[in-house]
Amino acid sequence: MRYYIIAGEVSGDLYGSYLMKALKSADAGAEFRFWGGDLMADAGGTLVQHVNKSSFMGFMEVLKNIRSVFSSIMLCKKDLARNMPDALILIDYPGFNLRMARFGSKLGIKVIYYISPKVWAWNESRVKSIKKYVDHMITIFPFETEFYQKFGFKVDYVGNPLVDVIENRSCKGEDFEEFIRRNGLSRKPVISILAGSRIQEIESCLPVMLSVIHHYPDYQFVIAGAPSVDPEVYIKLTKNKIPLLFNQTYATLQQSSAAMIVSGTATLEAALIGVPVVVCYRSSFISYHIAKRLIKVKYISLVNLIMKREVVRELIQHEFNSENLKNELDKLLPDSAARQKMLADMENLKKILGREGASGRAAERILGYLNASNS
Repeated sequence: MRYYIIAGEVSGDLYGSYLMKALKSADAGAEFRFWGGDLMADAGGTLVQHVNKSSFMGFMEVLKNIRSVFSSIMLCKKDLARNMPDALILIDYPGFNLRMARFGSKLGIKVIYYISPKVWAWNESRVKSIKKYVDHMITIFPFETEFYQKFGFKVDYVGNPLVDVIENRSCKGEDFEEFIRRNGLSRKPVISILAGSRIQEIESCLPVMLSVIHHYPDYQFVIAGAPSVDPEVYIKLTKNKIPLLFNQTYATLQQSSAAMIVSGTATLEAALIGVPVVVCYRSSFISYHIAKRLIKVKYISLVNLIMKREVVRELIQHEFNSENLKNELDKLLPDSAARQKMLADMENLKKILGREGASGRAAERILGYLNASNS
């Protein structure tokens, strides 16, 4: 079958790449045309547009780039109509993908949403559009099933693909000595910095993260760079004084005593690896206050949302400052009670997310639905 997949962010590229591999295993005739990143490109198929051109953070940031956004929408519509795939598979990215769901549905294409948009966090009214234009919804968080049940919309929960990604990471067997030797690092314990996958996030959050480094002379700080971001973005802010590693996020996390992470998929990745985390987030003043009025959930990190309570500390907007960051980081260093409590909670989170094989189950559900629809 011919699949058209749209992922507009780095996390979507990761999920999309695993789904593509699973679909290839289940469907020998699978052909892909997609919007995504390097990981999806490695999985094979035709890349229409890279996530680098479509990943914007916050309301004001989207408005500033509105011409580019609308240009991408028109390009996608034309390309979709020209190619008419057997299935349109949408991965999160709601502002863009809900438009494509409507457009694809009107063309008569089967629309499948994999990785639900975060309508449970804000703008529940979008569920009406999802029910109208999405033929099949596949979710990866257990609380999403409960959410959609309130609206009478049946979804398929398949588990979380990050369980597979983390369990099968290539660096899993590497020890600390090999990691520091390979990267030319000192023998000091590591505190990792993950400042987001968008330039706006990095420029807003990294300076605050860097501001606490001098308090920890017995540790070395290492930045896990986002693959889609130009190294010069980091170098401009760090003056080349902090080790910067690309394509080694999991290797860096698993050798870290603690981590400072901008809210996103990386917080869940760190939890699955078992790294105590401080979650950070800051956007523009206007974007923050718009979001504050719209967001309905109590937490922003996936770890806390899944556990339905505060497991990791979230420092958001004005709370995200040097003093608070140091205070929270202090609590996560070895031998502290708070660290042990967080690590125990992270073990429970793994049990909640369940067994491996989510991407394979998603591929099976997609093929099963399409075959049933075509029979």
